[in-house]
Amino acid sequence: MSGLAAAAPLAATSGGRGFTHGVASGEPTSGSVLLWTRFAGAQDTQLTYVVREMDANRRVVAEGTALASSDTDWCAKAVASGLEPGRWYTYQFTAPDGSTSADGRTRTLPVGDVSRFRMAVFSCSNKGFGWFNAYAHAAEANEFDLVLHLGDYFYEYGAGTYPDAESTIADREISPASETLKLADYRARFASYRADPDLQRLHQIYPMVLGWDDHETANDSWSGGAENHDVATEGTWRARTDAATRAYREWLPVSDEPWAAYEIGQLATLYRLETRLTNRSEQFDIGTVLRGGKSPDEMMAALAAFREGAYRDSSREMLGQAQQDWLANGLKRSRSDGKTWQVLAQQVLMGQVSSNADLLDAIVDRAPAAVQGRLRAASLASRAGLPLNMDAWDGYPAARERLLVSALNADANLISLAGDTHNAWAFDLTHDGMAAGVEFGGQSVTSPGFETYLPGLPPEMLAASTMQSSPQLTWTDTSQRGYMAVELTPASAVCDWRFTQRVRKRSARLAGSHRMTTAAGTNKLAQG
Repeated sequence: MSGLAAAAPLAATSGGRGFTHGVASGEPTSGSVLLWTRFAGAQDTQLTYVVREMDANRRVVAEGTALASSDTDWCAKAVASGLEPGRWYTYQFTAPDGSTSADGRTRTLPVGDVSRFRMAVFSCSNKGFGWFNAYAHAAEANEFDLVLHLGDYFYEYGAGTYPDAESTIADREISPASETLKLADYRARFASYRADPDLQRLHQIYPMVLGWDDHETANDSWSGGAENHDVATEGTWRARTDAATRAYREWLPVSDEPWAAYEIGQLATLYRLETRLTNRSEQFDIGTVLRGGKSPDEMMAALAAFREGAYRDSSREMLGQAQQDWLANGLKRSRSDGKTWQVLAQQVLMGQVSSNADLLDAIVDRAPAAVQGRLRAASLASRAGLPLNMDAWDGYPAARERLLVSALNADANLISLAGDTHNAWAFDLTHDGMAAGVEFGGQSVTSPGFETYLPGLPPEMLAASTMQSSPQLTWTDTSQRGYMAVELTPASAVCDWRFTQRVRKRSARLAGSHRMTTAAGTNKLAQG
């Protein structure tokens, strides 16, 4: 790759008139790609775009129009079609006054035999906690065919909440200062984040596939509400999700489809899942299960009854019947078509994570007061054979079983890509003792992980303890930020967890990396 990627970095633009937030592309197929820009005008403006080959002749291969309208917050999108598979292209928008957007670079998906396909995988990018150095490194690396963002592209909290005012670093303020509730709020938050130069650069040079997690609406969201939504003071949940999803689809190079599949030649099928707003059942709360227990014996009895009852309720959903059927059929079709890998781009961990009760008991008194109650509850849950995180697939065991059974029935080479936790994970996924797939769980871009909640506990001790109590977990890092570099070949899939040196100062340097591999046909992980 050359040309645009070697040029001077895009200068961040925001506010004012004209092209305000660079360019972006997404939703690639073998013959098309969705193009995005934003042009703020005095009135609705019809933009033109051209797509050119990336060679000395710069031949125009596609052109068309896109409307920048006040109704879409001046964001303009268009699908450029008639492109060749597996090719890099440049594109640019032009306004009627002759002004032009930055040059963008994009790539179509390949067809036929594919010897290698590389993806950069991100999640959990909280602007207030630091600089998006993971984005900067991936852009400078210039080695990827596609970027995946698995959610928490931004956070909905008001200024001074998460992070608090003391932890917010200089020059990383957000807009609006209040929590995002209405359409104007979500639009302003997107504008605030999209002003970041490293995020603009990443969008400028790679096509993206993006899916939302919870913070694009509100923390711990599900189909009927969220932990961070109060109907009495913040209006209906439907009104909030309508506003959030509308702004999301305006400001990002995404389609309106809640889930979708992307074919990477004969090498892989990538499935973008929706696990938050469409069908997810409400999360369980261990604190609620324990409420009313006056003694350890009473609390353990309550947890045991929960474990054997409500926890295993087969009606609880993560995907819903329509999406589950679509995925199951897609896995079978991908394998029957001879594709090697079936890759899930989704939000939350599928691997089973349990706390080490002895370790939690030993450190609870040293933890911040705000988390001591949660640690005690986690310790009791662990002793009762319950998992750590009820917001992940661990809180939906029947739904997870349905997905893993569909993968086994399809004889899939399943790879789950997940974000959400802010930490790095590698799992062997099993069902009834059978190897059903592997999972690469990505660390956050900036959001803090376990090291924040358990200060003074050496990260290597926490990692070893968690692995000891979680048989599917083959490796974890609980203290570093960064992104995943995932490479697919016909023989193997490799994940490099790349750790940025810092986030509180702007720098694209890495502190190190860790590599895990799975060979096609094994559904098992190995080091290196």
